[in-house]
Amino acid sequence: MSKPADISTKRLISLAPDNWVKWVTQIPDVIVGEILNSEFQWVSRQSDVLIRFENPQYGKFLVVNELQLRYKPKMPRRMRAYAALAEEKYNLPTYPVLINILKGSNTEIPTTFTSNVVGLRATQDYRVINLWEVDVNTVFETPLPSLIPFVPILKGGENEVVIREALQILRQDEQLNQLETVLAFFATFVIESALVQEIMRWDMAVLRESPWYQEILREGEARGEARGEARGEARGEARGRREELYSGIELALEIKFGTPGLDLMPIIYQITDLQRLKVIQQAIKTLNTVEELQRVCD
Repeated sequence: MSKPADISTKRLISLAPDNWVKWVTQIPDVIVGEILNSEFQWVSRQSDVLIRFENPQYGKFLVVNELQLRYKPKMPRRMRAYAALAEEKYNLPTYPVLINILKGSNTEIPTTFTSNVVGLRATQDYRVINLWEVDVNTVFETPLPSLIPFVPILKGGENEVVIREALQILRQDEQLNQLETVLAFFATFVIESALVQEIMRWDMAVLRESPWYQEILREGEARGEARGEARGEARGEARGRREELYSGIELALEIKFGTPGLDLMPIIYQITDLQRLKVIQQAIKTLNTVEELQRVCD
C-alpha cells in the first residue's frame, strides 16, 4: 500500500465489464466486446470509457460511461458531446450513462440535454445513476467488483460491518487489493477516521495520497483561486487570499462533515488572520469531529 492505486475509470470497469454493462443498461443478455479508445481529436478525458456490446434485440451499440465525483451543471451538454463524438468515430449508436459518486445537493439531476436555437432543436437522453441511491446488496449479489471501493457511500453501506466485508473481498483478490485506498477514502465520509484507520490497519497518511483525495483538494484550491482572483484585484491581495481560503475551507467542510461542518462557516468568516485560516484548513484533514474543529476555530 505504499503507492497510489490505479483507480482510473477504465481500470475499475475492466474488472468485470460484462456485469457492468448489464447493470448500467439493465439488459441481461448482452455480449460485451472490447473497451474502446475514448480519445477524440479535440477531447480526451480519463473518466470516459466506451464499451462495445451486442444484443439480439438491439444489435451493436456503444455504452458511453462518464464517472463523476459530483454532478456539475455542465454535464448534460458534455453527455451530448461525448455521445455524438463516439457515434461519429465508431459509426455505432450510443447508450450514454452518467454515474455520480457523491451527492452534491438535493437538486434533481436531469437525464436529458435539450437546446432550441431559432427553432432548431437538439436533444440527447442519457441514463443517470447516483451511487448514493444504489443498494449496497446489489454490489455483493451481482457481483459488481467495480463498485466494491464505493461501498461506504452506497445505500446501506455506511456501517462498519459492511465496510469490513468489502475490505475482505478486496484483500482476497489480487486484482482488487490495490483499491483498498479508495475504500478507505470513501469510508471517511461515513465513519470516523480513527475507526477507518483501525479497520484498515495502516497509516491514514496513505489515504491522503489517494487520487480521489487529491482531486477533492485540487477542486477546493481551484474554486478558492477562482474566487480569490475575481475579488482580489478589487479588494486587495490579502482580502483576495482570504476569499480563497474561505472557499477552500467551505468545500472541505462540506465534503468531510456535511451540513454540521458548514454551520462553522459564520465563525470562520469572522477570522481575518491568514495564518489562522491556514491552520483551520489543515486541521480539517486530520480532525475527526466538528467539535474538535470548533475548538481550533475558537
